[in-house]
Amino acid sequence: MDIHTLLLFVATVLPLICVPGPDMLYIASQAISGDVRAGLRATAGVCTGYALHSLLVAFGLAAVITTSPVLFHALRWAGVAYLIYLAVRLLRSAMRPGLIALPTAQVTSQLRRGFFTAALNPKGMMIYFALLPQFVHPGHAVAWQAMLLSAIFIALCALVYSALSVVLARTGKAGGLSDRRRRCVEGVSGGMLIAAAAKLAST
Repeated sequence: MDIHTLLLFVATVLPLICVPGPDMLYIASQAISGDVRAGLRATAGVCTGYALHSLLVAFGLAAVITTSPVLFHALRWAGVAYLIYLAVRLLRSAMRPGLIALPTAQVTSQLRRGFFTAALNPKGMMIYFALLPQFVHPGHAVAWQAMLLSAIFIALCALVYSALSVVLARTGKAGGLSDRRRRCVEGVSGGMLIAAAAKLAST
């Protein structure tokens, strides 16, 4: 797997990671209502849930390619369509004002709750199935390629969410998730996803 493919993967997943979703909002709520350690424990739990997704998808893709290369390419194009769908939703959301509502309940086990928040989120699994086929080269240790890409995705999530936990825990408020910033992040991310989908479709 060449460096160009890896950089394109990073550029594609970063917008998705930075957009506020159930995982990010849960981590933010724990960092704000608790402390840095609570946010980091929640981050570790979420990343563990992502690791479960990565194992399922990695070996699932290997099985799909082995049994039906045609199905693999159909999955790839469905992934491109799903990325465009996500981009359109982000752009539409960016045009609507509205504050982000953070969960207020304090959870004693952030690690366990974070794991289930990510593992039971079907959107997370869909993102994996939408993204990984775009960067996997059939016939070249598919499962290991998928595992490498998943590891990069999880590492980026850990980095972004840990930084978010530190910032929100120190400020003690949700200023980092204000409406203006939320709309800006969603607008930029939507545009980047459309560009990424166009690039992947033309490759």
